Amino acid sequence: MIRIFISRLPRLAASAIAPLVLVAFAACSSGSGDAARSDTAAGAAASATSVPNLPATTPGAATDSAGAAGATTSAAGASAAGATATAGAMLDPNTATRDQLAAVPGMTAAAADALVAGRPYQSMVAVDQALAKSLGAEARKTVYARVWKPIDLNTAKGEEILLIPGVGPRMRHEFEEYRPYTSMEQFRREIGKYVDKNEVARLEQYVTIR
Repeated sequence: MIRIFISRLPRLAASAIAPLVLVAFAACSSGSGDAARSDTAAGAAASATSVPNLPATTPGAATDSAGAAGATTSAAGASAAGATATAGAMLDPNTATRDQLAAVPGMTAAAADALVAGRPYQSMVAVDQALAKSLGAEARKTVYARVWKPIDLNTAKGEEILLIPGVGPRMRHEFEEYRPYTSMEQFRREIGKYVDKNEVARLEQYVTIR
């Protein structure tokens, strides 16, 4: 009986120890899994912290783009203003090109050729004589809205003053009455007694003080 019990001791011990080993192994496995999950989460957090999200647009680039757009707009605005100023400027009969003259309302190709051929001109009376060979009086008045050599307020003859579009005998008299002119401000003040500011500004394009 004793021998039978002794012979079974190793198997009983093994049976008793086996569950303890399994419990210990399970605990170790569970701890390893938790540690792995913790490491993964920590790694993900570290990655998120060390690599921040980049903004879609760099502030400096946005500023540069806005500046470039503003410069382009300003350049366009400046070009448009320059083109308008050029389009509204008087053409000098002594320096304007043949093509510029031919494009003026009232001008013909023959008149433009005659005007170029007769250069240089010392007065608008001489210009008028050159154009009169090809253009009538009304057409010449239309041309003088764009082609003109400024006349001297103090020395221009009456017939030259009358070539200014819109000026008749009465206004010619007013031009002559206030001589001598010492400044354009005097001209604006005196002629402004008879016409409004817009008309004074228009007439001012045709005169000078030498």
